[in-house]
Amino acid sequence: MGKNETIILGISIGDLNGIGPEVVLKAFEDPRMLDFCTPVIFASDKLINWYVKHFQTTTPMSSIDHLDAILPNKINVLNCWKEPFEVRFGTADKNAGRLAITSLKEATKALKNNQINVLVTAPIDKKNSQSEVFNFPGHTDFLAQELGGKSLMFMISEFLRVGLLTDHVPVKDAPNQITPELIESKLRLMETSLIQDFGIIKPKIAVLGINPHSGDQGIIGNEDQVVVGPTLERLREKGLWAFGPYAADGFFGSGQYKDFDAVLAAYHDQGLIPFKTISFGTGVNFTAGLSHVRTSPDHGTAFAIAGQNTADPTSFKEAVFAAIGIYKKRASYVLHTKNPLKVSKQKSSSKKNF
Repeated sequence: MGKNETIILGISIGDLNGIGPEVVLKAFEDPRMLDFCTPVIFASDKLINWYVKHFQTTTPMSSIDHLDAILPNKINVLNCWKEPFEVRFGTADKNAGRLAITSLKEATKALKNNQINVLVTAPIDKKNSQSEVFNFPGHTDFLAQELGGKSLMFMISEFLRVGLLTDHVPVKDAPNQITPELIESKLRLMETSLIQDFGIIKPKIAVLGINPHSGDQGIIGNEDQVVVGPTLERLREKGLWAFGPYAADGFFGSGQYKDFDAVLAAYHDQGLIPFKTISFGTGVNFTAGLSHVRTSPDHGTAFAIAGQNTADPTSFKEAVFAAIGIYKKRASYVLHTKNPLKVSKQKSSSKKNF
């Protein structure tokens, strides 16, 4: 990308009966957003224009049928389907799910082919999106398969970064999936991302315990003493600054998280409940570890308020800014190291760079 070239930002439209289209349109009502990127919405121009009228936004669109026709500094809508669709806000509809995945797949293909630089995904309904051609618990697993490499679900905001050891798995299955190999893999992904995507030279990472009170020295389960603790000790000997396991209940309320560049939680709710409590509305879901940058807002389809013109676009805007910032930071890292996947061995002190 040349110095004066704008970032091409792809957007998958998400569930058509949810708040995805609304927050996308509202995010780009401010014309100054086009100073940062050229957005390409993967959907249908007729359908997007219907949303524009419904929400009475002032978002001018440029309809295109192929990516070679992208107009810089304009909001482009790439026609991914021609069929009509009847919007029924708040309704779980298999057809809406199918078109959401059509949008996602077309956007991912463009990302793989470097026809767009980054991808921001509007929320899908995980159940109505399931089909013979899409059998994934969410975006993260699908993108990991399509873009190669292992992935880390990494929730980021101005004040906090939280990654997950296990993400969309039942709580009863999470402890059995946590092994020394998984802990090391996720910590390596997190460390590399903090270095190349956020510019932190020597990251300091906190790891939360699996059990209440991190097992209370084995009284409430021994996984933290047998699996987590020894793994972290071994990794510190190798130069990875990962500390814990910390008891999750007091870690956030006490403000202890402020002493670290990121936190690795054992399972979904252990990490996302405090993250969304602290950062809700401004948080971003970033899929670290992939060959390309993908972000999304920190909320779901919000069927309960869909169509009411009350959805807040702040998190989607933050996802746009995060994607652009990470893309630029990673490009700078590649420029200076010529090897984006090699973790820096510098021993200088950790410094937060939110």
